[in-house]
Amino acid sequence: MANSIEWQELSKKGLWSNNPALVQLLGLCPLLAVSGSVVNALGLGLATMLVLTSSNIAVSLIRKTVSDAVRLPAFVMIIASLTTCIELLMQAFTYELYTILGIFIPLIVTNCAILGRADAYASKNPVLPAAWDGLMMGLGFTLVLLTLGAIRELLGSGTLLANMHLLLGEAARDWTITVFADYPGFLVAILPPGAFIITGFLIAAKNVIDKRLQERAAARKEKPVKGSKRVRTTGNIA
Repeated sequence: MANSIEWQELSKKGLWSNNPALVQLLGLCPLLAVSGSVVNALGLGLATMLVLTSSNIAVSLIRKTVSDAVRLPAFVMIIASLTTCIELLMQAFTYELYTILGIFIPLIVTNCAILGRADAYASKNPVLPAAWDGLMMGLGFTLVLLTLGAIRELLGSGTLLANMHLLLGEAARDWTITVFADYPGFLVAILPPGAFIITGFLIAAKNVIDKRLQERAAARKEKPVKGSKRVRTTGNIA
């Protein structure tokens, strides 16, 4: 069973230091293609997170019974089955959003982040740590999607949270926030080139933050402890 330090390390890796979108650069195809708005980003992010967490649990459960010869095919079958379940649920409850996301829901099967976590972590660890690893990795991916979707929607159409009823029902129909009234729109932000540019800025911002954190940590180590004094000892000469 993992201790509290290991849980914290898994959380830190999934959300920041080993984020699948900003560090591993995995799953970029759907991330860049459907993150034109918050609702699209949230829908794809939640679907990916559910598949990632569930597949980690399933892989961890069978880790001692599957041989190395069929390990990867078994993982792919698990991920494909779970993706199909998510796809059917979206068709039943969020059909309009499902039609917007289109082929990128089935493409969750080919997301390297999911297969990578199944092989690198879930296949070697117990169920609870594997589930937490999948949840944190999925959450980190979803947060990047949401950030990218919010920026693209704001720059592209001047609104936030538009069409949230497609995912959350009629109660969210009036959640639209108009940030810029009579905004002509910035087409590049909504198109794939805008996604590439904004993603590049997000990666650069993370690298800058990491560098400053490392510099502060190094400065704290080099800074002498306040009030400390060196004690000199002298011996008596007989």
